[in-house]
Amino acid sequence: MRMPILSAPLGHRLGHRLAYRLSVAARAAAAILGGYALAAAASAFLAQLLPLLPRLNLSRADAVMAATLSSFAVYAGAVLWAFAARTAARAWAGVLLPAAALAGAACAIS
Repeated sequence: MRMPILSAPLGHRLGHRLAYRLSVAARAAAAILGGYALAAAASAFLAQLLPLLPRLNLSRADAVMAATLSSFAVYAGAVLWAFAARTAARAWAGVLLPAAALAGAACAIS
């Protein structure tokens, strides 16, 4: 029985495996940490914005509740984005840039 010939040296294959695992870990960190930051910033922004809209006629407590509930959808979207992005860098940029913009807008409103 013949032994199969390896298509690439063992070290080269391990390098690809490590790179793949690090990419998945970076995306997971972007989904968990960056998604949390985005959800928190979106919640803070909406909690500040919703009481200012006269058509909604929401109390502050109702606005905070609505903002908190909507942050779960934002977090789920951030997780989907982190694993759908072409690269891990785009995944991080896709969650951190909107988080920074929303956090800045929340500070500007208050």
